[in-house]
Amino acid sequence: MMQLFDIIASAGLWAAILRIATPLIFGTLGALLCERAGVLNLGIEGIMTIGAMIGWLSVYHGADLWTGLLIAAVVGGVFGLLHAGLTVSLGLSQHVSGLGVTLFASSFSYYVFRLIVPLANTPPTIVPFQPIAIPGLSTLPFIGPAFFTQTAPTYLAIAIALLMAYIIFRTPVGLAIRMTGENPHAAEAQGVNPMKVRYGAVIAGSALMGMGGAFLTLSAFNSFFPTMVQGRGWICIALVVFASWRPGRALFGALLFAFFDAFQLRLQTALSGLVPYQLFLMTPYILSIAALAVMARRARVPQALMQPYRRGER
Repeated sequence: MMQLFDIIASAGLWAAILRIATPLIFGTLGALLCERAGVLNLGIEGIMTIGAMIGWLSVYHGADLWTGLLIAAVVGGVFGLLHAGLTVSLGLSQHVSGLGVTLFASSFSYYVFRLIVPLANTPPTIVPFQPIAIPGLSTLPFIGPAFFTQTAPTYLAIAIALLMAYIIFRTPVGLAIRMTGENPHAAEAQGVNPMKVRYGAVIAGSALMGMGGAFLTLSAFNSFFPTMVQGRGWICIALVVFASWRPGRALFGALLFAFFDAFQLRLQTALSGLVPYQLFLMTPYILSIAALAVMARRARVPQALMQPYRRGER
């Protein structure tokens, strides 16, 4: 019991929670934005993978870290444009299109990576984002090293979550997005162009997904390998449901999953040899499924989600 208390009371645990949560925050917010406008984007796993690869590749070839993050966002937006073209303009299955984007983006990432690094067993490294100690706050006992010595993309992810919550629920743009996701015909009657709203939401959401992938190579690690996303995209899809399509709850859900993950890593060390490590690896997912089952019963799905829109049809 004392070991559990020591782990929870460790500033290192809470610092790790923010680091682990950051790509999930970017990805969940991106998926949430798409779904708020009525488009399911299952391309997130592939978009995060290519964001990780292209961000690393840009910095490896001389770009600065912020430029690498921006390029990853642009490439994510391009794949979002592809998904929007297939689902919004052509009205194809959002499931099939999203899975196709994931397969294409993941395979293309691996192909480009092997062109750049054909034979090396260990991929080249870059100098990633370094933690920023916020003056006056980073020196606070426990709270300072836990929350105020993170890298810049982590602070950016939290700021975007707060900004998105404000935009969706407090601005005309957010109202247009929500109307399009609920009833695009009613939105059109009010002068909103649902096609443009869906295109914009999918492109912007996919750009956030690309940034989430780039965080892995530009901040969490310093190199790229093809399997590094490790299912985070699918976790983000589940977190959107857990969050009931609300950015604030999405931020909380990402932090909650990160807590489970960071906690089990430390339990493996504390209880090494006493419990099979596979049980610890299962723990975050089992607890997340339990939390999702509880929250999903009260979640209200956008009514037009996954429904193709055709002007003049009802």
